Amino acid sequence: MSHRLFVGLRPPASHRDQLIDRMQGVDEARWQDDEQLHLTLRYIGDVETHQADDLAEQLGSIDFQPFDLTVSSTGFFERKGHLRALWAGVEQSEALIRLQRKVERMCQAVGFEAEGRKFLPHITLARLNSASGPANAFLSATSTLRLEPWTVQEFVLYESELHPEGSIYTPIVRYPARKCT
Repeated sequence: MSHRLFVGLRPPASHRDQLIDRMQGVDEARWQDDEQLHLTLRYIGDVETHQADDLAEQLGSIDFQPFDLTVSSTGFFERKGHLRALWAGVEQSEALIRLQRKVERMCQAVGFEAEGRKFLPHITLARLNSASGPANAFLSATSTLRLEPWTVQEFVLYESELHPEGSIYTPIVRYPARKCT
């Protein structure tokens, strides 16, 4: 059996509510719902059950202390000149980078290839396609977005199921912060 996995951080409900309140103004955008809002530390993709079990066990060996993150600004991803996604940025922090690198090392330790893309911490707000309207007004209205910092207390291994109306993300294992040794 195959599982589509990723490792992520989930912002608190108050932050998700504030992001959802700003999700408007782009025709035909597929806005993310509350259950979909997260920061991806590492996309893994389709794996067999034994690999998923090995990864879940390895991730459990990661030590990290709680740390604060700040959502700040918005931006977009594009491909071939077309906008594909709108996102809320997350300010870089040493603790976030350390955690992301530890997750990456554990993924490689169980046999996954190194992530080729540079880590850009963000929370996807909307998926766009060729029918989506201009995003300039949204980006302009949210360019100064800045939410209060939140304290990361855990990271999560998620399974993602693709559906026509959007992906459903199910938490598989939660890894709480603990003192580094």
